[in-house]
Amino acid sequence: MTGQSYKLVSCTINGKKCEKMVDVRSSLTDMLRNDYRLTSVKKGCEVGECGACNVLIDGEAFNSCIYLAIWAEGKDILTLEGLMGPNGEISDLQQAFIDETAIQCGFCTPGFVMSATEILNSGKLYSKEEVRKLLSGHLCRCTGYENILVAVEKTMKKRLGVD
Repeated sequence: MTGQSYKLVSCTINGKKCEKMVDVRSSLTDMLRNDYRLTSVKKGCEVGECGACNVLIDGEAFNSCIYLAIWAEGKDILTLEGLMGPNGEISDLQQAFIDETAIQCGFCTPGFVMSATEILNSGKLYSKEEVRKLLSGHLCRCTGYENILVAVEKTMKKRLGVD
């Protein structure tokens, strides 16, 4: 039987430089939840199918459950907690989710918001069908998806100044 192997991981999480010794077998989900208490990163399927654990890594959406923590070395990680303003205010996208009743139980919401953040950060105007495809890696058992699409589309158009 072999012993556990650990590695020091240095990265930026939600704008703060972080360093942590992690088990080389640990997922980024486990590191973010267990070591940094970032509970917006949900443990859903743990095989990269549901999107509940989605975070942005160097601006790109990833399922953190299938991303090893050691791969985060030198990376810039953004979770839902990192979208908060300086006084704890929520983002315009999060407000759109509330306004459009795009949340019910809320379990899948952080992952959807993070993927939508990547979409919105592109600065492109996508059609509803394109947004639907870009969010297709997420599962929701409550909402029926339509209100989520409306919230993302509404925020995208508002940010781009399009009616």
